[in-house]
Amino acid sequence: MSTTHYQFKPLNVGRLLVWAGFALVLILAPLVFKSGLALTMLSQMGYMIIICLSYNLLLGQGGMLSFGYAVYTGLGAFCVVHALNRAGEGGFPLPVSLVPLVGGLGGALVASVLGWVSTKKAHTTFAMITMGVGELVYAMTMMFPDLFGGEGGISTNRVIGEPVLGISFGPQIELYYLIALYCFVCTGLMFMFTGTPLGRMLNAVRDNPERVEFVGFNTQLVRYIAFIIAGFFAGIGGGLFALNFELVQGSAVSGLTSAAYLLFTYIGGVWFFFGPIIGAILSVLVGVLLSEITKAWALYLGIVFVLIVMFAPGGLSSIVMMNVRVAAFKKFGRLLKPYLALIVTTPLLVVGGAALVEMLYHRQINAEMNPQFRFFGMVLDVTQAGHWLAAAAVMTVGAVAFELARRYFKRHWDHVQEEIQAIVRIKEAS
Repeated sequence: MSTTHYQFKPLNVGRLLVWAGFALVLILAPLVFKSGLALTMLSQMGYMIIICLSYNLLLGQGGMLSFGYAVYTGLGAFCVVHALNRAGEGGFPLPVSLVPLVGGLGGALVASVLGWVSTKKAHTTFAMITMGVGELVYAMTMMFPDLFGGEGGISTNRVIGEPVLGISFGPQIELYYLIALYCFVCTGLMFMFTGTPLGRMLNAVRDNPERVEFVGFNTQLVRYIAFIIAGFFAGIGGGLFALNFELVQGSAVSGLTSAAYLLFTYIGGVWFFFGPIIGAILSVLVGVLLSEITKAWALYLGIVFVLIVMFAPGGLSSIVMMNVRVAAFKKFGRLLKPYLALIVTTPLLVVGGAALVEMLYHRQINAEMNPQFRFFGMVLDVTQAGHWLAAAAVMTVGAVAFELARRYFKRHWDHVQEEIQAIVRIKEAS
């Protein structure tokens, strides 16, 4: 008589704590940041996390660089706007809490149609096809004003029907918690997808498509299914965008919007699952706060992107994980002085360079009204040569000091990495 023994994997307590912490942050965030601006920003972060994570299903998980991803978020948003307007007229009985799923289905449907053509090729050809598709759809927004509303777009009202349990989603706090719920669920589902056989096969198609074909799998079909799944989550993110702003314009499917998704997903990091979450948060901080502080925000963002590409191609998340690795081997203490050197010298370079940029922008835009403006508590005058020379001097001193600190840091960092690699090799050999 045979006895069957069942074995269960041990409970991953660390992962449970991470997800519980994520849920707790979503719940408590509006209780800590109570202002109307903060609540609006938190809502934007919620759906941007969904969009950036869904984009990373293509870029990070599948190696598919898309230049037209806004097509699926934007068309999902348009689907939600039309659904809300129909529901408000009584012709589409659907609660507001489920309306974002209409955007998801719309995004998946569009992805199933356009994805079959796009995924026939990979790499550069795929990127060019998605760019062409994106420009085609953007041009259509002006050709079909009944569907897209022309230049003014289509407005809606998210408060429809009778409140359920007193919830109408009119107040921003109620909408935030709806967005937070979708954010948590969609994030969890996308994380689960990365561990499925399809998700692993998508990684294999990214890394070695020839070997995948050799063992009998259709690489285009794998990319196509992943494309549809990404389109579904992108549509949900676009639908939440429509609920938040109650207005969708043609710019929602533009190439500029697609570039923003690519930019911030890459800055956050495409090799780690939480990387796009960092990028999504930064996208809102840049779009709402930095754009209000300075007119040169796009220049600063471009500089940061170039620096990330040059020195940290894995994004900010890779920097975090590399330091976690150093700490795990108990060698982080040796980097405290090098990090302190960077922390001390970086502000000099940043302040000097930013002063020159702000003076240049002010001279071109506002100098005729007032040549003076405030910068970090100081009054700068674009007509005074001394102010220009002082800013240049601070930047020069900062650049020299930062370069010395960078070399000092790199020397210690390389030594630490060599020691870690030696430890790893010894463990593998034993």
